Amino acid sequence: MSATLAMAPVLGGVQASAQGADPTAQAAAVQVAAAAGGGGLTSAGSVTLSGLAGIQGADVLGHPEVPKPIGADDAAAAPAAGIGKSVNRANEVASGPELKVTFAGINHRDQRLSFGGNQFSAEPPDQALCVGPKHVVEGVNGAMRVFDKKGAPASATVSFNEFFNYPPAIDRTTGLFGAFITDPVCHYDGDTGRYFLVVLTLDQETVSGEFTGKNRLDIAVSKTSDPTGDWTLYKLPVQNDGTEGTPNHHCDGEAAPLPQRTSPTACIGDYPHIGADKYGIFLTTNEYSFFSDGSNGGAGYTGSQIYAISKKQLANGTATPKMVLFANPNLGPFRSFTVWPAISPTGQASSAADGTEYFLSSTLGDGSETGNTAPSEDRIGVWAVTNTASLNSSKPALKLQNRLVKADTYAFPPQATQKKGVAPLRDCLNDDEDTFGPGIGCWGIFLNAQPPTEVLSNLDSGDTRMQEVVYSNGALWGSLGTAVQVDGKTQAGVLWMSVKPKVSDGKLSASVNRTGYVALDDNDVTYPAIGVSTSGVVVMAATVSGKDHYPSAAYAILSASHPTVKVISEGVGPQDGFSGYPSLGGGRPRWGDYGAVAMDGKTLWLASESIEQSCNLGQYVADFGSCGGTRSLFANWGTRITAIRI
Repeated sequence: MSATLAMAPVLGGVQASAQGADPTAQAAAVQVAAAAGGGGLTSAGSVTLSGLAGIQGADVLGHPEVPKPIGADDAAAAPAAGIGKSVNRANEVASGPELKVTFAGINHRDQRLSFGGNQFSAEPPDQALCVGPKHVVEGVNGAMRVFDKKGAPASATVSFNEFFNYPPAIDRTTGLFGAFITDPVCHYDGDTGRYFLVVLTLDQETVSGEFTGKNRLDIAVSKTSDPTGDWTLYKLPVQNDGTEGTPNHHCDGEAAPLPQRTSPTACIGDYPHIGADKYGIFLTTNEYSFFSDGSNGGAGYTGSQIYAISKKQLANGTATPKMVLFANPNLGPFRSFTVWPAISPTGQASSAADGTEYFLSSTLGDGSETGNTAPSEDRIGVWAVTNTASLNSSKPALKLQNRLVKADTYAFPPQATQKKGVAPLRDCLNDDEDTFGPGIGCWGIFLNAQPPTEVLSNLDSGDTRMQEVVYSNGALWGSLGTAVQVDGKTQAGVLWMSVKPKVSDGKLSASVNRTGYVALDDNDVTYPAIGVSTSGVVVMAATVSGKDHYPSAAYAILSASHPTVKVISEGVGPQDGFSGYPSLGGGRPRWGDYGAVAMDGKTLWLASESIEQSCNLGQYVADFGSCGGTRSLFANWGTRITAIRI
């Protein structure tokens, strides 16, 4: 989730017992769903992007500056690093001639000051990226912007609160709270010529800012292939506590809930992601208890939720599109976790079994999610939803299957290191000078007393959840973060895999076809995202940081015989954000949850986090934290968008 950080019940499900003795090849579960009506998915009006003001605010310190921790996932400490497999280091070079366009995307300052400055500071920078015939759409945390394909802005930086017709997250004039929006994802669909944009929206009580428990996926569908024009809006409640037409998944509530909790036993539809086949748009979430951890008799984590929605009806603006929910499916002995739906290049979706959408997942959470507490794993989950053509019928009849498949070994990655450098927020908190009066250093901007000495932190490199999934030329491509051993040292690296799935006579089979690691000596590779060009070239976007690099955007061509890490643009300073400093409420130094790759024929568009600015304490103080309009008081993350033609 990007912060300091469905649906009438439509299942008529049957659990099929696993068959066969080999646990790496058995079908773990089958669910059959039949939908009636649109469930809780309803139209929410429309918006014209070019008609929004997109006004930026001024440099001020707003209270509260950061949102409250959200759900069990955000409150949890990062898992301990595992012992990864010993692998060879990749070569490392500057970007190659295939790089055609690169430009800075939304940074923390853009996001924080959008909607007149009425936004929270948020870390980490979670990116959405989708590319159509003439435009590139990027969303990061609480804001979005449209660019042309040369990198020139085609819109203002617009807050998602403004785009989805909500009041500001925090009105810094009145002190009133609106919705808190996070975790954007998007997809441009060549079949329909439409952009599909999805965010997670959490309701806050107007006066106190406490979360009420109600949360939803807000969905926007462009009415043409021009994202600066009109969009149709939809709302999909995902608190799944029996309210607003949702099923009741019995998530855990607080022992003594606050009076502002209008949905005290709400679940939260965390970490949404999007996929598509010929007939459907597929949204998945990880469902946690919003307010507790399972210690009060309810569920702390229920599993992944899979929502299948008629793509044609969304594109046509139908008020209540057909939708099917697969709730809490298991994967063999494990609870489901980050079941990531595949995106296919135009015309390459599977036609098997009257339309099939594939997914990948890992099996190693932190134990509280999958139930798997092993130090490492060598299995992944392959999933299929079949008969997706029926989403356009009056009675959709979909079937969900999955299999455990043998893969290569992965383990929790260590925190990523970063090259040492100038960090003015850290230096401000450590300031011993009389900057703002006798005995009051720069820390007086934030605190009433000088905190203990702060140090530049390593970066949270995530966990072993699956990242972006692509189905192309009959193969599923995915990747995940893992610990690796390079020359005897543990680093954060990437395990990637190509899976051959097949649905025959209604049954799913799958095996890993190709696999490999991407790792560097004394540097870390994190937050991968994969795309496949129409020429069959496979590229992975990622962030590189370590002894030799500030956090930098990079990529690797996985279809090469020996993938080489290519740095697009060197970061120019260390990550210097509030989530790395305990005195500002941090401690888990958030860096990213996901990047993105958008497929555009032979061109692949990459989105990665990087540090695009640097300044010293004197500049930071003189400009009230803006460092010449390049960052904010609380954070300095940036993003980079790059086109690779290959």
